[in-house]
Amino acid sequence: MRTIFLSVFAALLSGCAAFNNPQLNIADAEIDPPSRAMVELQQAPKPLHAIPVSVYAFRDQTGQYKPQQNVSSFSTAVTQGGTSMLTQLLLESGWFAPVEREGLQNLLTERKIIGATREKGNDLPNLMESRIIFEGGIISYETNVNTGGIGLGYYGITASELYREDQVSVYLRAVDVYTGRVLLSVSASKKVLSQQVDASFFRYVSLSRLAEAEAGYTTNEPVQLCVRQAMEAALTGVIHQGIERGYWQANVTNDAIKG
Repeated sequence: MRTIFLSVFAALLSGCAAFNNPQLNIADAEIDPPSRAMVELQQAPKPLHAIPVSVYAFRDQTGQYKPQQNVSSFSTAVTQGGTSMLTQLLLESGWFAPVEREGLQNLLTERKIIGATREKGNDLPNLMESRIIFEGGIISYETNVNTGGIGLGYYGITASELYREDQVSVYLRAVDVYTGRVLLSVSASKKVLSQQVDASFFRYVSLSRLAEAEAGYTTNEPVQLCVRQAMEAALTGVIHQGIERGYWQANVTNDAIKG
């Protein structure tokens, strides 16, 4: 009996020791590296001139809050920074040259301040106009799309594993500024995975002594990264469909966009 207890206790301690890794320690902040999809897009042929585009808003349109058991939560299920994320993706892609529109009022205020301090006749250049507006948003976040698990118990020793799949979906469309025509519209989805693994030991080692131990861990895929990956997939789809339909092309000597 004592041998069994010591063996299980040692296994639990070794499992706890496995948690002592750099990922759980305090680490310095770092710049997010580009994903594999973005690296492939950056390495692919690009237009001679980046297409000027603007993003006014790419919002959370789900209206959902984070699911919490037996607790009222006012935290949103998905990120509220979709506009900033899309602007960065457009810039990183190498296909587009995003111009500032989300903070346009701040930009105009600063230009007025500079204009008031400059001498007459030394005016600021005009703001760059965009050729395409990117619209859309995060349109759904479905929880518990797939759930499941497995467990086993014998002689006071139990182990189990649970998993859950959520899904986030985004829509992205490109609108021609000159005509107002919706040139392209693409939707993309990404699964959000969660996993829980635990083990426990429960045994009376004598008539009046009870031994109990448990260990486990949970892994949750960050929703923000899943939203970013879905946006990357949608942007890649927009670029490829635009090439197929002749709206723009790579490695050309004239303007990238045909209009």
